Amino acid sequence: MGWSKVIHIGPLFTIVVIKSIVWSTIHCNSMWWPPYHSWPGFINATIFLLLSASTFYNFLYSLHVGPGYLPLKWKPNNEDDIQYLQYCTVCEGYKAPRSHHCRKCNRCIMKRDHHCIFINNCLGHLNHTSFIAFLISAIIGCAQSIVIISCTMYRALHPTYYYYDHPDIQEVPFVMLGLWPFVISLISLGLAAGVVFAVGFLFFVQMKVILRNQTAIEDWVHEKAVYRREGTDEPLFIHPYNLGWRENLVQVINWSFQPKGDGVEWKVRENCHNYSFTIEQIEQKKIKRERCVEYVVEKAYSGSFGIMVCLRPPCSDETRIPLRIGDKLAVTRWKKYWLYGEIQERGQVQMNPTERRALRGWFPRLSCSPSYIEYEKEE
Repeated sequence: MGWSKVIHIGPLFTIVVIKSIVWSTIHCNSMWWPPYHSWPGFINATIFLLLSASTFYNFLYSLHVGPGYLPLKWKPNNEDDIQYLQYCTVCEGYKAPRSHHCRKCNRCIMKRDHHCIFINNCLGHLNHTSFIAFLISAIIGCAQSIVIISCTMYRALHPTYYYYDHPDIQEVPFVMLGLWPFVISLISLGLAAGVVFAVGFLFFVQMKVILRNQTAIEDWVHEKAVYRREGTDEPLFIHPYNLGWRENLVQVINWSFQPKGDGVEWKVRENCHNYSFTIEQIEQKKIKRERCVEYVVEKAYSGSFGIMVCLRPPCSDETRIPLRIGDKLAVTRWKKYWLYGEIQERGQVQMNPTERRALRGWFPRLSCSPSYIEYEKEE
């Protein structure tokens, strides 16, 4: 499931951006601070090449190795623990703690954070360390690239730099950029700046994930756990995997450059049950099923549904599902123009759990209306 994932718009775009920035920086640096003129120039060029190699290697490693997939038909060694786990109908096995099913990868992912379009793979247990290394290398390398390209373009646009500030022109490398090299360098400068800001923000988010030992999915579950306990006598929910920032950091970033643990069993805080998080997930899903509302489709939907609906899509990469008139859906999330749910019945035929999972996603709110006919909800 590794190298075939490269042939996708996300990885291909990332490779093009990396290669464009590297080519432009090397070309500009060969004129601005040639590595063969001085030791500082050689060190500068070497550092950039090492950062470029690290960026490209860790990008491919994150993509190829993947997040770590839970074995198909997995179940715990102790069968008494099954009561604390969720069952995956696609993988035909139980979900280990911190594991979640990804519909794009079509597998249960160990310690899944999110599905990253740039590596066309999930970010999870096995590739978290290499992904962080990819982010760090990209940020530092692009920051260095911005300096090199900016200085080169400045000298190319200001020839007076040589004739007035440095009349002894032989001691200063002469910079000359043609039209197309200048345009490409300008584009690469913009790409490098974009990488620094965008990837820098992603790095900040991922460091919060690591220091709290709480993935994006776990953060959402934790938020709902705290919210549903407000005004009740239930004890405050504590994230069981937060062991303190130092130990949290070592689990992902350490001298071995490999994440710690097997991705199935996780160390938890004192006074926390090994399955306290999965128990909370099961309880939240039970509440979600109890509060879901049945809707009946009145207008078919296959991709477009009015300007206002199209201009206000849900901020999510989750699937949009096509609808047929007469479909019955169980809705669990509501927005002004969109609803989220799964098709329960199509053509007066009840969908089985596997079919419902494939027919789950967002759809326009105006395409259907609520039905108050009671129906049996499957546990």
